[in-house]
Amino acid sequence: MTQPSLFDAVHDDEQDRVDEVADHIIDLRDPSRSLERPHYEVRVVRSAKRRKTVNARVVDGVIEVRVPARMSKADEKRFVAELVERIERRELEKQVDVGQRSRELAQRFDLPLPASIRFVDNQHSRWGSCSIESREIRLSSRLANYPTWVLDYVIVHELAHLVVADHSPAFHELVDRFPRAERARGYLHAKADGA
Repeated sequence: MTQPSLFDAVHDDEQDRVDEVADHIIDLRDPSRSLERPHYEVRVVRSAKRRKTVNARVVDGVIEVRVPARMSKADEKRFVAELVERIERRELEKQVDVGQRSRELAQRFDLPLPASIRFVDNQHSRWGSCSIESREIRLSSRLANYPTWVLDYVIVHELAHLVVADHSPAFHELVDRFPRAERARGYLHAKADGA
């Protein structure tokens, strides 16, 4: 029997560490964990009856956007893009059970459960927020467009606030148990900077 080389020994040690870490990572390859962005045909309906309002709805798998007949093409384009984005985001949100995600992550990282957790559309400067008193967590609906490991990081971040209210070293120690914490922070910083 031949003696293993130094390379083989180091490689085996590294593989053992990778396997150990992998045991603690949520399987991101699981198809139930991936979000499929909905794609819709868009139909714009100009209406002489409409004066100022714009609305959109899904009709037989087509996003129908109703705009005033006198609206400029530039305004139409802007409103259509906003409304289509909102509808697609809501469809993505339906694919994600954040309550279930928070239960899985709370159990995995030994964190408390929130009283409630939900997506909201009115958070533009924060990815998430946590009310310590009511134990409610709100997540920016923009997260529905991002990889699930980024959403999971924000959930872990907010769950950690149920233990430590501030961003002290004790708080970061809890959050950094999430294997992709640093990578997720970088991803979110890039998105916040408009990348």
